[in-house]
Amino acid sequence: MMRRDLMERDMTKRDRMRRGLLWVVLAVALAAPAAVLAQKYPAKPVRLVLPFTAASAVDVLGRLYAQKMSEAWGQQVVVDNRTGAAGIIGMEAIAKSPPDGYTLGMGNAATLAMNPYLYQKLPYDVTRDYVPISLAAIIRNCLVVHPSLPVKSVKELIALAKAHPGQLNYASGGVGSAQHVPMEMLKSLAGINIVHVPYKGLTPAFNDVLSGEMQMIIPGLVTVLPFHKSGRLRIIATTGATRTSVTPEIPTIAQAGVAGYEFDSWTGFLAPAGTPPSLISQANAEFVRISNLPDIRERLTAMGFDVVGGTSEAFAAVIRDNNARLGKVIREAGIKAE
Repeated sequence: MMRRDLMERDMTKRDRMRRGLLWVVLAVALAAPAAVLAQKYPAKPVRLVLPFTAASAVDVLGRLYAQKMSEAWGQQVVVDNRTGAAGIIGMEAIAKSPPDGYTLGMGNAATLAMNPYLYQKLPYDVTRDYVPISLAAIIRNCLVVHPSLPVKSVKELIALAKAHPGQLNYASGGVGSAQHVPMEMLKSLAGINIVHVPYKGLTPAFNDVLSGEMQMIIPGLVTVLPFHKSGRLRIIATTGATRTSVTPEIPTIAQAGVAGYEFDSWTGFLAPAGTPPSLISQANAEFVRISNLPDIRERLTAMGFDVVGGTSEAFAAVIRDNNARLGKVIREAGIKAE
């Protein structure tokens, strides 16, 4: 009898061990597909939404990254230009896409730091609707004057503007543009009055400065360099926090005496809010890898970009800082998009 009891207890113990082992095997089997899925991302084509015009400098940047991503991932990264309404259409498309890692996008200083203050209502919220992935590049700008204006430095420009308030003018690509806001920042910090003349786009504005119809503008540095070297235009300062490697002899506006001045255009990669952190990490690693490729750096540097790359947190900090600084300028100048 005792022997039978011992045998039954032994069998019960073995059954419990078998059941326990079965649960372990089942748990591993269930976890395996999730692990494989994570490792295989992306398992289908990825869409990269660009709120920028095809063939623009930022569009070229986005397409270069998309090509490198396609090669590395073995999946096509399809560029989707959603242009119009100062980038609002494209930014809304990113915000309303499924947060599954298969729609990524790009934003810049205008769409992420200026539009929230230029427009009374936006169909997207910068802090709520996106996850920053990586800052891609900074686009250096400069303060340029026509040679007919008798100034060779920011100090001389400020002195001339104070001596003739409201008699100097500057051109921009339109109200709230990337030429308008930085000049208003300069006017505010320097305490000067220079008249704004908005155009319907950067090209006609720049051309009128080149011809001497307008006296100054703040465009991209690389656009101006050939004209600066030929003497048709004069760069008197750059707008960033530091001097550029392309023009190390030219001071920044802050170095020229306007303390606190800093304005750079920049662009970076985003995902819709709710995208899993693991996918954000994978996308970030890929963007940073591409940013460090010598051929990418060489190509983009020649176009006037300072290639950055970096963490999601660093890009988020850039967005927050620019919102605070540019929002203040836009509010104080009373700028409203037309």
